[in-house]
Amino acid sequence: MTAPQLRSAMRASRLVRFNRSVEAGWVNGYVLDVGPELFLLALVSDQIRFDGFQALRLRDVRELRENPFASFVEAALKARHERRPRKPKVNLGSLRSLLLSAGRAFPLVSIHRERVDAGTCQIGRVMGVSKGKARILEIGPGAVWDKKPTDYALKQITRVDFGGAYEDALHLVGGDPPTG
Repeated sequence: MTAPQLRSAMRASRLVRFNRSVEAGWVNGYVLDVGPELFLLALVSDQIRFDGFQALRLRDVRELRENPFASFVEAALKARHERRPRKPKVNLGSLRSLLLSAGRAFPLVSIHRERVDAGTCQIGRVMGVSKGKARILEIGPGAVWDKKPTDYALKQITRVDFGGAYEDALHLVGGDPPTG
């Protein structure tokens, strides 16, 4: 039932709110696309600002509904001159295609493995995806790049973020990964 509800919210440009089976708390945003297993959200943060994009698994969504405070949130966004972002050029056909396309469209991507390591994420440059693993060259919280990439099992990834304020800040300070 979730995919048809998400498509309906996307067509109507409704602000949605839901929680997820793998994470506590509510998520708010606008649905930009729905794929076979994933959907893309223009995230509205708790500070009522647009804060990048989240690609989430359909199967994790619980209690999907129109945001009960949509008129307030939309008025605040309008007063702040915040415009809903356009759908970035990412492919939701599979997690593999999402990671590769998000890695081309954004300098940094965050992956979450909430069932394995709740409350943490890995942020970095997508170096490739093969044999069921994503290869990520990570950048740490001090904006320092790791020396070597790390592989993460695709089946463990529950959420992918990109284009948010934190990723942007890391890239501003840390720049692109060193070559060589």
